[in-house]
Amino acid sequence: MGVFSRSWSLFKASWGVLRQDKELILLPVVSAIASLVCVAPFFGLAFLTSNPTDTVTSSGNSFTMSPIGYVFLFVAYLIGAYVTIFFQAALVLAANERLSGGSPTLGWALSAAASNAGRILPWALISATVSVVLQAIQQRAGIVGRIVVGLVGLAWTLVTFLVLPILVIEHVGVKDAFTRSAGAFKRTWGENVVGNGGIGLVMMLITLAALAVTSPVLIIGIASNSTPVIVAGVAVMAIAVIAVSVFGAALSGVFRTALYRFAVLGEDPQGFTHDQIAGAFRQKRARRGVAAA
Repeated sequence: MGVFSRSWSLFKASWGVLRQDKELILLPVVSAIASLVCVAPFFGLAFLTSNPTDTVTSSGNSFTMSPIGYVFLFVAYLIGAYVTIFFQAALVLAANERLSGGSPTLGWALSAAASNAGRILPWALISATVSVVLQAIQQRAGIVGRIVVGLVGLAWTLVTFLVLPILVIEHVGVKDAFTRSAGAFKRTWGENVVGNGGIGLVMMLITLAALAVTSPVLIIGIASNSTPVIVAGVAVMAIAVIAVSVFGAALSGVFRTALYRFAVLGEDPQGFTHDQIAGAFRQKRARRGVAAA
């Protein structure tokens, strides 16, 4: 099966699960709004408390934070991480309930996430710390250093991809969840890279299609030199991109949960055929045929 065919297959399977509980798409929407409202003030304080003489670089598009700026930045990342992880947990728990044969509701998902409120706090703290540290290093690194930091960030994302499902579904501590997520990643030889990237490929094509459909309004505005039409065109395109992003976030939550059930529990999740999962997530040659523990 080709890359696009595999990606499309995973997309359809994830959507097949999500469409049974369409109201869960609201979770990424609420998460984005809550994050913006809670985080924006602290980002503003981080920028305002930076030394103006330290904020300009030769490229003019980056700056160096002051010490107190990094404090505010850390608080912003912590709050943002916690809010995002909370709603991701709600989506993961709801998807797991559906994949287990249940019928979750939006209220059930939020209640289930709330019952894990204390459990996800340490993970949010770790995530925020890693983000701030990588951000600080990237601010002081050259082009090569930024590429290295970017690769480190990618590796961190991949190794911890299954931490949240393990954390909230199995009710274990962060250390155990991290160890098991890293172990599952190692056993399956980067299968979450192929899978999540596959859904991302389809979502990218949908985004391009949405931009193509909505761009005529902007083009007409530019051609007619009409500011209201230009503003309307930009707004329509922004709404389209946001809508696709929300949809993609919901699908990613379903896929992450399906991957958890396959890579950690060693089972084929409902809604996904064995060929879809096994074909998309190729294991090391020596591990083929061996169920993930």
